[in-house]
Amino acid sequence: MSDRRIAAMMAFEAATLAVFAVLHLSGVLHPGSGSSSGAGAGLAEALICLVLVLGLRALVRSPARGRLTALAATGFAIFGFIVGLTFTVRGGAAIDLIYHVTMFPVLVVTALLLGRGAGRAALGGGGPG
Repeated sequence: MSDRRIAAMMAFEAATLAVFAVLHLSGVLHPGSGSSSGAGAGLAEALICLVLVLGLRALVRSPARGRLTALAATGFAIFGFIVGLTFTVRGGAAIDLIYHVTMFPVLVVTALLLGRGAGRAALGGGGPG
């Protein structure tokens, strides 16, 4: 898969995180709950979004060198989703569970695609175009 398509996947992932961060931080997903879990989830999603955007930026600016940065950013996002999923399974709303279960495989596929070219890039061969 081309770096452009992988970048598009990362942009989509970051966009969904931005939307869910806003929804959590504004209380739209959990109105009247009075808990800080929505704020915690929103802050975590915003941080993961930011890290993905930085990885995406590195990939777009220099595909061969940026693949490793993008892979690390995606790995961070995967870790964040695992942590978020553990909280969601223990008492989150259905929409949160659906979001995590849907996006987790997308992040894993992105990491696998980045990893395919990252090894070649690290050896100086560049990634697939």
